Amino acid sequence: MKKVITYGTFDLLHIGHINILRRAKELGDYLIVAVSTDEFNEKKGKKACYSFEDRKKILEAIRYVDMVIPEENWEQKEEDVKKYQIDTFVMGDDWEGKFDHLKELCEVVYLPRTKDISSTQIKDNIKDGKSMG
Repeated sequence: MKKVITYGTFDLLHIGHINILRRAKELGDYLIVAVSTDEFNEKKGKKACYSFEDRKKILEAIRYVDMVIPEENWEQKEEDVKKYQIDTFVMGDDWEGKFDHLKELCEVVYLPRTKDISSTQIKDNIKDGKSMG
């Protein structure tokens, strides 16, 4: 069985999230999604609209996702690759090159982001009273 892992906050679920989850799942048989905890988001200077528990439940309901784990710190990625015997590590191409050190342990793939969509953009549009699309 080929295992794939990806990471993110996954707040305000949108088509870009679905696209990366679908494409990540297509790279293997079993997809693990590590979701940033509220505490880790705080350390990164981010504030999610939904709690970690809610974001975890939403992801668990998506057919491409086989397992959801908490992401609690930056250093965790290497530990997770070893612990879960990961074959392919996937991130959006906005992280290109940042995780190349993991290539010693597994394949590293940077997938193109979906154009013109992000949780930050959605939040800004809501604030400005604009619609998405």
